[in-house]
Amino acid sequence: MSNQADFAAALIDIRLPCPEGLCSANGADPASRFAVYRNNVQSSLIDALADSYPVVGQLVDEEFFRAMAGIFVQSNPPRSALMSNYGEGFAQFINEFEPASSVPYLADVARLERLRTVAYHAADAAPLSQSEIAARFADPLLLNDLCIGLHPSLHLLDSAFAVVDVWAAHQKEATLAGIDLSSPQTALVLRNGLEVEVFALDHAAGQLIQNLSLGQPLMQALESVEAFDLSQTLALLITHNAITHLHHKVSP
Repeated sequence: MSNQADFAAALIDIRLPCPEGLCSANGADPASRFAVYRNNVQSSLIDALADSYPVVGQLVDEEFFRAMAGIFVQSNPPRSALMSNYGEGFAQFINEFEPASSVPYLADVARLERLRTVAYHAADAAPLSQSEIAARFADPLLLNDLCIGLHPSLHLLDSAFAVVDVWAAHQKEATLAGIDLSSPQTALVLRNGLEVEVFALDHAAGQLIQNLSLGQPLMQALESVEAFDLSQTLALLITHNAITHLHHKVSP
């Protein structure tokens, strides 16, 4: 019988022949049985992508999505037993898939949906209470070196398109009418309890959060950011349980 690598490769790549050495207990043609098995495997992987990228599937018709996903599957075998990990590179594939070029924001919607999956499966972390945070923010003299720890599920996506508005429209079965698709948006993805939430941010607010996630103290994080509503951004993080710890940066 062929080795395991050959068998696995033939399951994914329909261009490869049935592996040599296969046999069937009931005397059926091994090639025919293998073809059925391969079809089931590929259909399962396409179904997994459809489950992970529902809005992408809604933005194109089902036939197009399954054809596109089928091409992706043939060169991207699963690398983990966890199917939630499958499809990590799907957004980049879409970005380079010429037939999808008529929907220029499709790849970024896929990136947003991937971040939602990542956020859902991220580690747990207990948020600080609003009273704890308020007490630490009460003394302005302590803000210069105050570092803000953020929830492990928090991710940002800078898009040249109105990616959050497109995604949100499909949560309400609304149309894209009235959405300026070419308006850039920064998406904030965060798991609050068991619910993954998505928000649209100003670019400057997103840059601040990015700086904080890199460990920069609050005042330093603000230095490279254009003017924006800091209190509104902090309120968003606090009310949606995104702040998990506060500490002061230790000087070298």
